[in-house]
Formats: sequence, structure tokens, C-alpha cells
Amino acid sequence: MKFNHVKCELPQISATTTDGVRLYETPEGNKYPSITTILSVRKKEGLMEWRKRVGEKTANYIAGKAAARGTKVHHMCEDYLNNDFDDKKHKKDFLPYCLFQQLTSVLQNIDNIHAQEAGLYSDKYMVAGRVDCIAEYNGKLSIIDFKTSTKERNDNWNEDYYIQCSAYAEMYGELTGTEIKQIVILCVTEDGTVQEFIKEKFDYLDALQETAVEWRSKNEITCDIKTDLL
Repeated sequence: MKFNHVKCELPQISATTTDGVRLYETPEGNKYPSITTILSVRKKEGLMEWRKRVGEKTANYIAGKAAARGTKVHHMCEDYLNNDFDDKKHKKDFLPYCLFQQLTSVLQNIDNIHAQEAGLYSDKYMVAGRVDCIAEYNGKLSIIDFKTSTKERNDNWNEDYYIQCSAYAEMYGELTGTEIKQIVILCVTEDGTVQEFIKEKFDYLDALQETAVEWRSKNEITCDIKTDLL
């Protein structure tokens, strides 16, 4: 299958990370925290309890291994959707390659790709980030995020993902004038199970706004911007 790409002009933004805070600088010179940085203020009681139970060293090892696995699968998805997949190169990473192969069953639902790994930002929410994929999914323009997981995910575990993708939808709408309503999470587990989660961004915009305000109330980062959020 050959994927069609739609020309989409987006402004360039650059990022720096200091003391765990990732900031993007917009063409206007504003500095906005990444959406993943902002989401760090949400309660992570279960995660903290797990880290305490297994110990910091073990937790860091597991988290690092999972992040590396996810990054490799994401790169494979990106190459595949760019019609530039090198099977020989990617086969060297056996587990990520096997997980990617499972994901191809749902990647076939993607077409008319507007952007991949694109930087986005919102003056309204004072937030920025880098989106996995913006494309039609089953014929509907969507924000699409690729995830890997050790085991099948319960829908209740995904709220931060939904807020993150809703933020990208809002950013894209601000920058292009094209509204995206649908968000899609495509997840593959280590046992080869593929999960598809499809939501509407409007269900998560209140949580996005509340989280952005809460993060800024706890962090002294000033920007000269025009906003109707605060």
C-alpha cells in the first residue's frame, strides 16, 4: 500500500530541556512548555506506588526499556507511512519489528497524511509539542498517536493520552484553521495484541485547560503572549 501525503505548511519551533522541563520556542519568541511536561502535574499515585514498590533502580530500568521499545516502533511506523520502510534495517530490532508488524493491520486505515513528527503550539493554551501523525483515519482527519505497552491497556488508563492528543488537535486548528475533532490511539502490546482507541477531543478540553492552568500556577515561567486562557 502506498500512502498519499497532503502538503501542509507548519511553522518551525525549537525545543530545549532544563531541569526536566521541555520548552518550545515559537516563531514569535514565546516559550511554551511541552504538553507532556504540563501533564506531569496530574496525580500519579499509582505510578509512585509502583516505583516505591519495585525500587527506583528497577523502575528506571523498566521505564527506559519501554521508552526505547516505543521509540523504535514509532520510527518504523513513520518510515512505513512515508513509503520509505527498509525491512532489512528494521529487522535488526527484533521485538520492536514484530510489534510494528502487528500494527500494520490498523495502519492500513490511515491515508492522506498531513504531517508526521511535526512541532505544534497553541497561544490559547500556552503549550506546545510534537505530534506523531496527522492524517485521515477511516476517512476522518485525526490526531493519531502510536503506543506500545507491556500488557493490554484499560481505557481508563489512557486519559493523559487523550488530553495530549486533544491538545495537538487544538494546536493544529489554531495554526492552520482546519479543525480536527477525532483523536486515535493505536497501541500494540508485547504479546502482539493491537488496541484501537477512538475519541472526540471535546470530551477532554476542560481537562486540558485545567491542567495547563494548574501547571503554570506551580511554575514561574513568563511569556509575552496574547491569551484568553488565564
